[in-house]
Amino acid sequence: MIFDQAEFDLRCEWGTQGVTQLAPISDAIIIVDVLSFSTATEIATHNGAIIYPYQWRDDSAIDYAKSVQAELSKGRMSQEGYSLSPASLIKIPAGTKLVIPSPNGSTLTLLTGKTPTLAGCLRNCEAVAKFAQKSGTKIAVIPAGEKWEDGTLRPAFEDLVGAGAILSFLGGSLSPEAETARAAFHSFKNDLLAYLKKCSSGKELIAKGYELDVELAAALNVSDCVPLFTENAYINSHLIN
Repeated sequence: MIFDQAEFDLRCEWGTQGVTQLAPISDAIIIVDVLSFSTATEIATHNGAIIYPYQWRDDSAIDYAKSVQAELSKGRMSQEGYSLSPASLIKIPAGTKLVIPSPNGSTLTLLTGKTPTLAGCLRNCEAVAKFAQKSGTKIAVIPAGEKWEDGTLRPAFEDLVGAGAILSFLGGSLSPEAETARAAFHSFKNDLLAYLKKCSSGKELIAKGYELDVELAAALNVSDCVPLFTENAYINSHLIN
């Protein structure tokens, strides 16, 4: 296949088509949704919570949460309870089961099939990279991107840089797409917070009062938590025997 980057150890491609092309031929796949699914998942699972990704925020999400005996996260702009806002999850208790609907990170996670799947962000870039290579040498890194109002993919600065951060800790041959992501990370790594605040996604969150989320997402390599997708949920890999 022309688009699967199969001749390279390290692959990188955007969104749902990236997962579709790369997951079946990779030893591990890393979903990168920096603002905010991957960052929220890292913070929650670091505390010992269990995160169930779900694609839609509708009545079916309520039923799904009941079926797995989990709490359903609030909408992102909710001012109370747990949501996609990383700041809302800082004090989530260990053992909490939470369903998080998300059109980006959650949706991509649920497309990866049987390929070992990790949630990666700037906070855990080194830990995720090292854990992924336990599965093999063929690693796919998927920047999630965001959605325009018409539902089409908006390649997002923060996800490209987040993917590059993870790729910078991986060894092996890089596809041109992976090399581009890594180069982007190296271009901006010395002032990540300033650039995340200036990029479109960051400006959107700050305008809505979520500057702390951007600050949490910009923290580089501060966590050894690797959220591993297993039995329909992300769990801190340290807690899995």
